[in-house]
Amino acid sequence: MTSVAVHDRAHRPLRMLAADLAFDMPVVGTVARKAGHTLACHPDAERLLAEDQVVAVFPEGYKGLGKPFKERYKLQRFGRGGFVSAALKTHSPIIPCSIVGSEEIYPNIADFSSLARLLGLPYFPITPLFPALGPLGAVPLPSKWYIEFGKPITTDVYDDVEADDPMVLFEVTDHVREVIQQTLYKLLTRRRNVFLG
Repeated sequence: MTSVAVHDRAHRPLRMLAADLAFDMPVVGTVARKAGHTLACHPDAERLLAEDQVVAVFPEGYKGLGKPFKERYKLQRFGRGGFVSAALKTHSPIIPCSIVGSEEIYPNIADFSSLARLLGLPYFPITPLFPALGPLGAVPLPSKWYIEFGKPITTDVYDDVEADDPMVLFEVTDHVREVIQQTLYKLLTRRRNVFLG
């Protein structure tokens, strides 16, 4: 949905950075590669940004994907600021993106952690429909989505040394997280119903 929103608003393709697990999965990996997504690592992020590509990263990582339904839209701690470092090194603006609707398509009510470990996955979600309905349970629920792109956060005010300064990375990462969290709260107050909008 984010790729569609970027295409519709900016008329540009969105290159997503994903964990290596995404590329190791049989169907998901093939689709991700064909869509132009790449591994979430510093060299790839910096190369794409230097080429003026529109790059997306989900800084919550697996913590965001696997959180319980009752914690939806409460952002987890962002990583160590790798996305901020790449933006600072390439002087690329960071555009906060807040998405409401995505956390209801597969309501995670439990985690079968022992099966996840056996399969080498970060978590194995139990939803109201999956695994009870088998493959049919993988069909997403039809939630109403709102995607809002925030005001760009400029990075050209930082020098190259600051791109490796842990305190600067923490400060900018925390600012991005706070902007997204406040926008999520604002969007949630506008929404009347999960499925009708």
